[in-house]
Amino acid sequence: MTERTLAIIKPDAVERHLAGTIIQRIEGEGFQIRAMRRLHLSKTQAEGFYAVHRERPFFASLTEFMSSGPVIVLVLEAPDAIKKWRTLMGATDPAKADAGTMRKEFAQSIERNATHGSDAPDTAAYEMGYFFAGVELV
Repeated sequence: MTERTLAIIKPDAVERHLAGTIIQRIEGEGFQIRAMRRLHLSKTQAEGFYAVHRERPFFASLTEFMSSGPVIVLVLEAPDAIKKWRTLMGATDPAKADAGTMRKEFAQSIERNATHGSDAPDTAAYEMGYFFAGVELV
């Protein structure tokens, strides 16, 4: 089943000039990029996006990090896109990520882990809507 998911190239990867390499890998794995935008999240925008984690102990540091520099947000489309993107990203903790995954290759730590991906269809719908109006998805 073809589906869409949100991907984010996080500030650590953008800062280290890895965005082009990551986008090339995304396309090489068969994803279609349906929308893409580079932006610098404000702290308030990052808090809104990660509101589901507001009560978690890492919320403050996560939102501080995500608002620390530019990010690239993308809508990816492929058969089983959510699972496929999460597999390509690898485990959140790069020390536990499989060889060949984005996080194993590009992450610096569990927080500075280069990429984000939606974890379920309802999350993907919310996250895509957070950054893109429906008319922007081609």
